[in-house]
Amino acid sequence: MDTTTSTTPPAPAWARPALFALLMATAVLYLWNLSANGWANSFYSAAAQAGSQSWTALFYGSSDAANAITVDKPPASLWIMGLSVRLFGLNSFALLAPQVLMGVASVGVVHASVRRHWGAAAGLIAGVVLALTPVAALMFRFNNPDALLVLLMTLAAWATMRSIESGAIRWFALAGLLLGLGFLTKTLQVLLVVPFFGIAFLVAADTTVRRRVVGAVVGTATMVLSAGWWVAVVELVPEGMRPYIGGSQTNSFLELTFGYNGLGRLSGEEAGSVGGGNGWGETGLLRMFGSTVGGQISWAIPSAFILLGVGLWLRGRAPRTDIRRAGYLVWGGWLTVTMATFSFMAGIFHEYYTVALAPAVAALVGMGTAEAWERRTDALGSITLSAATAAAATWGFILLSRTDDYGWLRVAVLAIGMAAALLLLVITRVHTRAVSVIIAAALFSGLAGPAAYSLTTVSQSHSGSIVTAGPSTGGDPGGGRPGAGPDGGGGRQGGGLLDASTPSTEVIAALSADAGSYTWVAAAVGSQNAAGLQLGTQLPVMSIGGFNGSDPSPTLEQFQQYVEDGRVHYFAAGDGRGAAAGGSGSGSRISAWVSEHFTKVTIDGSTFYDLTSPADTSSRTTTPDDGGQTDV
Repeated sequence: MDTTTSTTPPAPAWARPALFALLMATAVLYLWNLSANGWANSFYSAAAQAGSQSWTALFYGSSDAANAITVDKPPASLWIMGLSVRLFGLNSFALLAPQVLMGVASVGVVHASVRRHWGAAAGLIAGVVLALTPVAALMFRFNNPDALLVLLMTLAAWATMRSIESGAIRWFALAGLLLGLGFLTKTLQVLLVVPFFGIAFLVAADTTVRRRVVGAVVGTATMVLSAGWWVAVVELVPEGMRPYIGGSQTNSFLELTFGYNGLGRLSGEEAGSVGGGNGWGETGLLRMFGSTVGGQISWAIPSAFILLGVGLWLRGRAPRTDIRRAGYLVWGGWLTVTMATFSFMAGIFHEYYTVALAPAVAALVGMGTAEAWERRTDALGSITLSAATAAAATWGFILLSRTDDYGWLRVAVLAIGMAAALLLLVITRVHTRAVSVIIAAALFSGLAGPAAYSLTTVSQSHSGSIVTAGPSTGGDPGGGRPGAGPDGGGGRQGGGLLDASTPSTEVIAALSADAGSYTWVAAAVGSQNAAGLQLGTQLPVMSIGGFNGSDPSPTLEQFQQYVEDGRVHYFAAGDGRGAAAGGSGSGSRISAWVSEHFTKVTIDGSTFYDLTSPADTSSRTTTPDDGGQTDV
């Protein structure tokens, strides 16, 4: 079939039940053992808790309900979590279920976009590939902004395809709106998909040149407006009337966007980076296939590029408005640009970022497989199917060989996959009854490995700032980063800047006592340190220095004024510095001043300073209820 029009292939009788089964299975997979993740990333959970208590905190994405400082991202994902916590209370399910729904929706959108022009089987394959991608099974069960970002980009790709098909400007405006909301989710990362969305519309939209140019302008303007309104509010509101912008050194969201979250990610020159330098692993073309990243996302990437290349070749001489060629531009451009950026960025890079590649990989596998299958009577079609299957089986075998957990599976994947690849070369000559067996074997060889990794992922707990999918591999599971744990499967990395600790009931009781007399029941250097206390007490805890403890908020002078005004009760002891590189050093100065001037107290083994009790000359260490006696 040579589809050059916008006609949607008729759906077979099995298509709707198959889609329903896919979505239900995805929901069950992602919901399974969900509560084991607890608070997941406490940094965002605490901000969601704050947003459930304060509309101002919800709007700005503040770390606490008293609005000392924001998280280091825009707040769109927190809006959803904060509202969920308002409705269902502060618990793991209320925080993580929205991401599960985003995952199921993303699978559905990829299916719908691919099915519309490549058929129901192609849509089903694309949906299954996305659902079983290990990093997707991780991040659609986690409360980082990535889940919402992926859903919004996927919806934008779908809207772009609709705009190209119909030539209607309103569809491209919708794509711009969704991309703008993506900016309010994770700033500049969303822009990686914009170039080829725009190129595809300008080249292939079924309308005149004038309307294509107007549509591109309207889409761009809609994107800017849908993101810019919030940015304008933040930048125009006086600093004293809003929280400090976390992650910035000048209390500016624009600086955060183009510095710490922008060019700094590419160059590695982020102020306050935890690790920094070479702490984020080797860069280069093979980064997505390395020991720590490969098992997250790369299972189907070789096949996706084979199918993309052949698909573009096959559609090379089609009319300008060929919707399938446009689809290869949209999804192929997404994969190529984003993968290249992740491969060469020298700044902060975590393995879970690669979830942004998953919809594009899945769509290309579905699209390209359908295209090659339709041309299976030609040598190019059968060779393409064979090559894609062999690539998936071979690479799956290599990835599974990096761990000791799947010895028998890796052999089965390679043997069955290579047999299927050989038979696909002569698919038109085999008996009709054998065709379905060969197809099943090819699908098994491509999906068994990521499915095994995904099942391992949902069976584990994941919490903290650095999480990975699947089992431990032979490489460095922490990616060479300071603070990364040895568990590889993404468990807790310990307390400090990368994960929150859980306060004891005694600590919660002490901090909660007479809480109404204070703006913040405690303060701690670093957002994760503050988050654990805040989630335990459900009361505002000031995060000094933001996530890395390196932001100049508050300054020593500001903190001294807060203490003089009686607005902060306790200060959680620590070195005030952690693993952050660069930054203001404000946290260190505050920590030194507190330790010199206030009484140290021990609460159930945890050390605090009581900011309502100046230290005496004997510098005694006391417990809150020991009548001032020395704690021995």
